[in-house]
This record gives sequence, C-alpha cells and structure tokens, in this order.
Amino acid sequence: MHTSPEQANHLQRSLSNRHLQLIAIGGNIGTGLFMGSGKSISLTGPSILLAYAIIGTVLFFVMRAMGELLMSNLEYKSFVDFASDLIGPWAGFFCGWTYWLCWTITVIAEIIAVSAYTQFWLPDLAPWIPMLVSLLSLLAMNLLAARLFGEMEFWFALIKIVAIVALIVIGFSMVSLVFTSPSGQKASLANLWNDGGFFPNGWSGFFASFQIAVFSFVGIELVGIAAAETTNPKHNLPKAINAVPARIIFFYLLSLTVIMTVSPWHLVKPDSSPFVQLFMLAGVPAAASLINFVVLTSAMSSANSGIFSTSRMLYGLAQNNHAPSHFRQLSRAAVPSRSLLFSCLILLAGTLLVHEVPNLMTAFVLVTSLAAILFIFVWSLILLSYITYRRKRPHLHARSSFKMPGGIIMCALCLVFFAFVMVLLTFQPNTLKALLVSPLWFILLGLGYWWKTRTRSCPVKDLPN
Repeated sequence: MHTSPEQANHLQRSLSNRHLQLIAIGGNIGTGLFMGSGKSISLTGPSILLAYAIIGTVLFFVMRAMGELLMSNLEYKSFVDFASDLIGPWAGFFCGWTYWLCWTITVIAEIIAVSAYTQFWLPDLAPWIPMLVSLLSLLAMNLLAARLFGEMEFWFALIKIVAIVALIVIGFSMVSLVFTSPSGQKASLANLWNDGGFFPNGWSGFFASFQIAVFSFVGIELVGIAAAETTNPKHNLPKAINAVPARIIFFYLLSLTVIMTVSPWHLVKPDSSPFVQLFMLAGVPAAASLINFVVLTSAMSSANSGIFSTSRMLYGLAQNNHAPSHFRQLSRAAVPSRSLLFSCLILLAGTLLVHEVPNLMTAFVLVTSLAAILFIFVWSLILLSYITYRRKRPHLHARSSFKMPGGIIMCALCLVFFAFVMVLLTFQPNTLKALLVSPLWFILLGLGYWWKTRTRSCPVKDLPN
C-alpha cells in the first residue's frame, strides 16, 4: 500500500492494537528464555525465579516512565526526542546512537543463531546462506510497509506464545500425575526447595544470573518505538505497558517453575534448551525439531524487531540533526528506506565478521554482555529524562492520565539497581571484559558529538511543551 507524497513525509500510524500487543509480548520473550534459561538455572537454581521477578519489576517502572513521557507529547516518536528535548541534544545523540548499536549487536547475534538453528536440519549448508537469506527477507518485508513488520512480529510472537503455553500445560499435567523420569526423579513442586534449598548456590550464584536475565528482557522497550506508528497511541500504549507484569509472571515465572518442578534444577543441562528436555521427558518424539523451530522463529523475531528499531532510531537521529540528513528520507510507503538499507549493510558486515571469530561462543557471550550494558545505559537515560520532565514540566505531569507509580523516588531506586548490576558484572571474566570495552564506545560518541558541534550548527527540532 502506497501513501501520497504528503503523507510520506512522516511515519504513518499503520500498526493496530493487535500488532502493538504482540510486539510488546515479543519484546518480553527472547531467545534468552528458550536457550539461555538452562544456563541461568544451572548457575542459580530455583532462585532464578526471584532474579527474573526483580529485573522484570524494575523494567516495568522504566516502561511506565517511558509511557508517561511519550503520552505527555505525541510529537515524541522515540527516546531520542524526549532525551534531546528534556536533558539536551547530547543526551539524544548518546541515547540514539547507543540504542542503534544495542540492536545492531543483538541482531548480529540473532542472525548467527538463525544460521546455527538452520544447520540442525541442513548440516551441510554453508552458514552464510541462511544468514544472507534471513537478513534479505527481513529487509524486503520491512521495506514494503510498517504494517508488514507488525504482521511478521504478530505471527512470530504467536508461535512463541503457543510453545510456552504448551510447555506450561504439559508441565503442570506431569506434576499433577506425579510423573517419574527414567532415572527415578519425580515431578513435584518440592523440587523447588528439596535440592539445596531455594538458593542452592548461595548469593553469589544468585547474582551471577543477573547478566543473562537482563539480556533476556532486551527489547521490552521496543513498544515505545512502535507506538509512533500505532493508530491510537493514547489507548494502545498504556494497555501494552500495563500488561507487562502479567506477561512476566506467565511467560517467565510459570514456564521456569514448570521446568524446575518436572526435573530438579541440577539436572537441567546448561548448554541446551530446558524446553527440549521437558518435551523429551513428556515423550514428544519431535521435541528437538519442534523447539528448534520455535527458537529459530524467536531469533527471527528478535532480528525483525532489531531491523525495525535500528532504522527508526537512525531516522529519529536524522530528524534531530544527530545523523546525516539523507537518513530522514522516507519511501512512498512511509518507510525510512535509506536508514533500513544502511543498518542492514552494517548488520551483514558485522554478522560475517563475527562469524569468522574462532571461538564463536566466547564472542557471543561478549557481544550479548556488551548489549546488556548498553541497554542499561539507555534505560537509565529514560529514567533521567523522566526526572528532568518532572522538574521542568510539572504542569504536564499534573494533567497526565498515565502517571508513573512512585514517580521520582522509584526512578532513583531503579537507577541504584542498575548501578548495582554494573558492579555485579565485574565478578565474571566475560562480563568484566564487556564492561571494560564499553567506555570505548562512549569515548567514540563523545568525539563524534564534539566534531558535529564544531563543524556545523545542528539545532534540535522544536517540540511543543
């Protein structure tokens, strides 16, 4: 569907409530749940439930802060807009480019994962073929219209939901029937505390899971970017954000509870999907193929979200004069085509480069840890923008219909929590490496911003108060 030249000057609100709700769910459920939960369970035991609950609660308040900011001024299309307007142009520059890098790193990891999952069925296929095919397919669909992104994400998210619902139903049935595994292990709720207690590896094991758990929630804020292209943001955005706690309880806590009640936590293999293990125990013969299909679509979903968000973020940066002006151009379908093409070119180069690293798992852990650190920076800027908004625009807060619970005090508590997580990252060698590398990005950004302000005048677009 094409738009008129006048309409194509702006992003169109073509995503429906159905799309936004499933985009929000897709953002809550990543490959970290399907594949990474085995590793986190082995590190932490049953207390992983508490880790996910804490991080999910903190991110819900980040989402509420973002929601009030976006609702306070519908001219805001992303974090770049309100960070630039409320804190200053430098904040928009740092926030936008960091978020762009966050998703670039994440998509590179997901495209490599797609290649690995494809080789489950086609082991002799050259790895670069599924990488190229998946990237070009997602690019083509995103170029046609924003609504097609929403449609793809709707079906990708639906597949993940069906898989998790099936796991929960089968798991609770096995517990109710007191299922006994071939090794003699009985399915029981008591498995949550019988094997070393709720904290079997102590507090150190509990805290070691935080990096994996944080990365599992990457994409939760994507609904804030998609809101710029939804038909009725005043109704749809609050509805999507308010559903976050229920989704965390259902998709994360219930599914992980089921996994650890059917099989004691110490029997969950860290290097494979616990979803596969449960379906295999249940006697589903095609369990490995079934879950491989689910995690493949989950990786495609995350890559799809990343391609969408990097292009919109680059478009927003150009709108705010933080990126070259030609990235402002929209196609006849009101899609930022040049931003899409540039982002996909970088993704293709990065994917092929990372795939050549000899120890791919080490590279994967490093890039995902770096992504988690950068996402924490973006989430922190959202909170700082909210604190500044409360100070500068009290009249907007007073008449807001979607106020953040706890306000400034809750923002401060969330920021303290993020600082605590950064300290935890120093305790593991791989996460420490990522933490030590991350300042290089901010030094590069600082030099870029200095060069930009020295060479040309870049006023930020005016936004109504």
